[in-house]
Amino acid sequence: MDAVQTGASVETSEGMAGGVDTQDTEILAQAQVVTSEMGGLPVEEWDYQQPKRGEVRTGIILAIQQQEIIVDVGAKRDGIVPFGDMQRLGSEALAALSVGDHVPAYILRPEDQDGNLLVSLFLARQVHAWIRAEELAERGEVWEERAIGYNKGGLVVPLGEIRGFVPASQLPGFPPGLSQEERLERLSALVGETVRVKVIEINRRKRRLILSATAAQEQWRKQQREKLLDELREGEVRKGVVTSVCSFGAFVDLGGADGLIHLSELSWRRVRHPKEVVRVGDKVEVYVLRLDREKQRIGLSLKRLQPEPWALVEDKYELGQLVEGVVTNVADFGAFAEIEEGVEGLIHVSELTDAQVAHSRDVVKKGDLLLLRIIRIDTRRKRLGLSLKRVLESEWAEWAARLALAKAEQETSADVEPSGEAIEEPGAVASEGQAEDQGSEVMLASTEEAAASEEKAETLPVQDPDLVVVEA
Repeated sequence: MDAVQTGASVETSEGMAGGVDTQDTEILAQAQVVTSEMGGLPVEEWDYQQPKRGEVRTGIILAIQQQEIIVDVGAKRDGIVPFGDMQRLGSEALAALSVGDHVPAYILRPEDQDGNLLVSLFLARQVHAWIRAEELAERGEVWEERAIGYNKGGLVVPLGEIRGFVPASQLPGFPPGLSQEERLERLSALVGETVRVKVIEINRRKRRLILSATAAQEQWRKQQREKLLDELREGEVRKGVVTSVCSFGAFVDLGGADGLIHLSELSWRRVRHPKEVVRVGDKVEVYVLRLDREKQRIGLSLKRLQPEPWALVEDKYELGQLVEGVVTNVADFGAFAEIEEGVEGLIHVSELTDAQVAHSRDVVKKGDLLLLRIIRIDTRRKRLGLSLKRVLESEWAEWAARLALAKAEQETSADVEPSGEAIEEPGAVASEGQAEDQGSEVMLASTEEAAASEEKAETLPVQDPDLVVVEA
C-alpha cells in the first residue's frame, strides 16, 4: 500500500512539475507582450536610442532665445541650436519659426564638453534639399527659381538651402564667343530674374548640383504644346507674341507653344516678306486656322480676322468708275495695280497706251500712282480689269491738280518750302524709240484717241486668259 501511494505521489509530482512548466511558459509569453507594449506604446516610443552624429531627427521647438534655440529631439537631453547656426539660417527663416513648430534637426554633437546635445536646423534643411534634388532629378521635373548670384561660368540658383549652378551654355539665347566683360555683364543682368530649370547632374558626396535652363525650356514648351493642342479648337481667336519671322511666315507664341502664320495668311494684300506686316515682339490676335495634333503643328491666320476686301468690291465699284491705283508689279503682259488693300487689278499691256510698246515697263514702273478706269469686274474669280489709256486728258488734269494742291497744303502745314515739282501728264507714245527714252513715265492717249477707244471699249479682245470681260 505504501508502495502504491509512493508511486502515486511520484506520478502526481511529475504531473505537477509538467503543469508548472506550461504555466510558466504562458506567463512568460504574456509578460513579453505586456513588456513590449508598455503603457500601450510601440517600442520606438520608449526604447531610447543614443543620438548619432549626422542623424536627422524631427524635433519640437521648446524655446527661441537670442543666442540659441531649444529643441526636443526625443533624447535624454534637449537639443541646442547654437547662435552660429541661427545666423546661417538667416533672419527671414528665423522669423518664420515659432515655439511648438515641428522641425528637422541635424545632430551635430551628441555631447559637447559641457554635456550639451548640439543640433543644426540649417544642416537638416540642407539634407532635405539634397533629398528633394535627387527626387527632382529622378522624375526629370522642371521648376522655377530666382537667380541669386553669378560667376564667370554661369548663374547661381538655389534649391532650398543648397546652391545649384547653371552654366552659361545652358542658358537659352546666351550668345557664345563673348568677351569676359560682356559675359559678366549679361550674367549680372539675369540676377534676380526667375529662371526655369531642371537637374542634369547631381553628386551629393561632392556637393555638386548642375542645372539647365535650356533643357527645362525645351521640356516645358513640349508639355505646354501638348496641353495647348488639347485645349485649342479650330476657329478660335487667341492672343500671342511674334517670336520670329522668316521668308515663309511668322511664328507666334500662344503661351508656351508656337504657331505659324504663313505668308499667305498675313494679309489680304500681296505680301513679299512678313516684316511688311509684323515685327518680333508684336502682340497680335490670331485666328486658329488648322491643327495637326499628330505632328504638333498649329496653323494661324491674321487676315481671317479682317474683312475680306473682295466681298465688298461689287458694292463699292462699278464699270467705268475712275480709281487711284499703285503699281505693285510689272510683267510683260501688263501691270498690276492695287486700288485698296487686298484688291488688285490688271492693266493689260493693251490698256496702257494705244501706241506700240515692247514691254509694260516702258510705260509704268512699280510704285507709280495712277488714275485708272475699271473695265472688268469678276468677284467670283477675284479679277479686276483696269485701263490707263481710257482715262481722258481732262480727268487726268483735274486729278493731277488735286494731288498738287494736297501736296502744297501738306508742305505748308509742315513749314517746308514747296519743291515746285508738278505731276507730269503722260503723253502718247509716238514711236518705240520715244518709249525707250521716256522709260517708266506714264503714257496717256490723246483726247481723240481716248474718245475713240471708249467707242470700242468693251469689244477689245482679252489677251490675258485669267481675265473675264464683263460687257458694259
